[in-house]
Amino acid sequence: MFASRVLIPSLAGLAAALAASLTLGLKAAHADEPASPYRTPAPALTALVDRAPTPQLRISPDDRTLLLLDYPSLPPVAELAQPELRLAGIRLRPATNGPSRSRYLTKLRVRDIATGSEQTVTGLPDDARISAPDWSPDGQRFAFTVTADDGIALFYAETSDARARQLTPYRLNAAIGSPCDWRASSRSLFCKFIPRQRGPAPVAPTAPSGPVIQESIAATAPTRTYQDLLQNQHDERLFEHYLSAELGLVSLAGDVLWLGIEGLISRVAPSPSGDLLLVDTLRRPYSYLVPWGRFPRRIEVYSAAGERIRQVADLDLADDVPIAFGSVRTGRRVVSWRADAPATLYWVEAADGGDIRVEADIRDRVYLHPAPFTAPPKLLCALGQRYGGVTWGRDDLAIVSDWLWQTRNTRTFLVDPSRAVAADATPPQPRVLFDRSWEDRYTDPGEFATEPTPQGTRVLSISDDGALFLLGRGASPEGDRPFVDTLALKDGSIERLWRSSGDWYERPFRFVGDRPDGLRVLTRRESKTEPPDYFLRQLRPAGAADADANDADTLTRLTDFPHPHPELEGMSKSLIRYRRADGVQLTATLYLPPGYDAARDGPLPTLLWAYPTEFKSKDAAGQVTDSPHRFARVGWWSPLVWLLRGYAVLDDPSMPIVGEGDAEPNDTYVEQLVASARAAIDELVRRGVSDRDRVAIGGHSYGAFMTANLLAHSDLFRTGIARSGAYNRTLTPFGFQAEERSLWQASEVYVRMSPFLHADKLDEPLLLIHGEADNNSGTFPLQSRRMYQAVKGLGGVVRLVMLPHESHGYRARESILHMLWETDRWLDRYLKQAAPRADAKPDASAEKRPRPRRPRRR
Repeated sequence: MFASRVLIPSLAGLAAALAASLTLGLKAAHADEPASPYRTPAPALTALVDRAPTPQLRISPDDRTLLLLDYPSLPPVAELAQPELRLAGIRLRPATNGPSRSRYLTKLRVRDIATGSEQTVTGLPDDARISAPDWSPDGQRFAFTVTADDGIALFYAETSDARARQLTPYRLNAAIGSPCDWRASSRSLFCKFIPRQRGPAPVAPTAPSGPVIQESIAATAPTRTYQDLLQNQHDERLFEHYLSAELGLVSLAGDVLWLGIEGLISRVAPSPSGDLLLVDTLRRPYSYLVPWGRFPRRIEVYSAAGERIRQVADLDLADDVPIAFGSVRTGRRVVSWRADAPATLYWVEAADGGDIRVEADIRDRVYLHPAPFTAPPKLLCALGQRYGGVTWGRDDLAIVSDWLWQTRNTRTFLVDPSRAVAADATPPQPRVLFDRSWEDRYTDPGEFATEPTPQGTRVLSISDDGALFLLGRGASPEGDRPFVDTLALKDGSIERLWRSSGDWYERPFRFVGDRPDGLRVLTRRESKTEPPDYFLRQLRPAGAADADANDADTLTRLTDFPHPHPELEGMSKSLIRYRRADGVQLTATLYLPPGYDAARDGPLPTLLWAYPTEFKSKDAAGQVTDSPHRFARVGWWSPLVWLLRGYAVLDDPSMPIVGEGDAEPNDTYVEQLVASARAAIDELVRRGVSDRDRVAIGGHSYGAFMTANLLAHSDLFRTGIARSGAYNRTLTPFGFQAEERSLWQASEVYVRMSPFLHADKLDEPLLLIHGEADNNSGTFPLQSRRMYQAVKGLGGVVRLVMLPHESHGYRARESILHMLWETDRWLDRYLKQAAPRADAKPDASAEKRPRPRRPRRR
């Protein structure tokens, strides 16, 4: 913890900032200039924003067909301005009863892998807004939804003719999750519909019937900071109106079998056999402190005809889960079907009361319960850390993981489901495959490869000689080199089949085709100059020489996408390494404009765009987190757009906040942050691409928080760009980011880390941008408004841009173009064209003295 002397200047800053806020009043800051229309940046930036994104790809379960998904460029702000409800953490459009901020597809294309022939899906309504494409288990067809002005309709198309067909006129309820799921037969879908007998939406009362009252009697129930929560009884009625759903089974002929199952249905999961349904239904009492995922719920099994078979769980409101990472609700959770069995449920139950702070040898227990559910559940395994997930394989094989945040440890186990025991017995000790820190990227073994089943699930890929396959990112000191390994079940030995090498970055995703055809893997391949495309790679047999080979003759190209931003061809990309003063190894990716030569052109104005990360190990903090061979994709969200305006860009420079042993990372957050930034600038100056007097810092969300802190606690930067950040940690008193402690447990840390409370030391120009409808935890729009008020009231240079209708991530074309215009103008004025500082401090200290306040006239 900090010594008491550290708190004194922070409290002085707090007093000054609060005085400024009181002087300006408690309402949101008014604009300093008349309302202006949206502005448009330079043509080069506008062209980048308006270019349609590269299509995405989905491969069919039978590995014969590609579904190419075409997205439009950005939607207009008028779309975001449509009426929207914000209820219990959900944002929905009342006119459609679906999500209000979905990203729609405009076109679907079907491509035969063997022949390369391609068809565009026809039969769609004009200007169709397509969502949720989902392959049938047999891979012969796919379902999707089309959103109209008055609701969401269900369509499907056969791969044979690529013609869209609307299945039913009834409107889907897509308020939560996927509205439809395929049955194992691939001939029908279970869907959530708007109830046929639903009446009009509740009307808000003209006058309240009474106050909104919440009460807690001697119960400890801390909660993190959530947004879009229920506020009153009218919100509760709206929540019930729009989440109420009726289940139906829809055939490919368009017939609907109504199952008689209604309620606030949050999830519908057909069993792999297709004859049972797992249904989650929310119920009262609701909460005004937590989102819908913490509400009481009832989990039940029904037959495919709608007959109730069994209640699996009846969970109470979970508004008292401790805030320590790894704490969970009590009762049965993660209730799901086994992927490798016709109809077997599994679930997890906390053995420590859900509180990770409690000393316990056993944290979680995993249970199995096969249909018809007449016998008692069996215990699969007991875990000493928190359950992390399961991948099913066969009757005698599954992979289970657990984790513990406090130590950053994760373990991977091999378990035998056939040896599950009675619930009150001691289960067999699972075999440990991996025991490691998840911060250590270099020892990451990868993810176990899976393959589809005829029922539409995915299970472990197992070789004929009893080996599992691992697909990994391959982090190493030279950068990421993805790989394919085998893991022998008999002894746990690992053998490498293939590793990306040369000047390419090639990442494997899944195996494709029948095993007799050999091992073929779907990969995405790219280089610094070649944009990503999808390929099928034939792998060498296990034991073959030269596993690092990247031979082109073993590749079959599946896509050939154009360069997404040809105007930036020739830009320079370098993965650079340097050290912080305390010895921590740091990395970053340096980008320079096309044609730039340091010896000829000299130093450039430079933008650092970063995001801090917490670690428990200095060694892990210093690991390389990128590849020098990856293609740099540039979109509106990327700082690389500023290459078009003549800036050098240092993207994702390491900003590790390390707390080894009993120390917490944030105990020395400011010192480590400033040290990392100084090391980055020193390296840029050493390389001759930057000078100390023309460097800017920027970031989004926690990166915006970082930006304000660096301006407040150092003189390293000329200006800062802070988008959608949180600046006053007393407004997130029960933890934030990776901080588990509350404000009352670590008040000095909260004060020290809050740039709002140090606004009197912020003497560089700061551009604040924030979405007016931000729904991210902790980053209330109020955060930027109050930060603006503090800096303004203390005489600083600051500009606040509030983007109408925008959430935490911006979406509308007008908003993004205006954001780029603001940033371009700001960087030009306060960085590119800024006069040299007469009092430049190359070795600026972490501590800045408060700026003298000018007297205010009253």
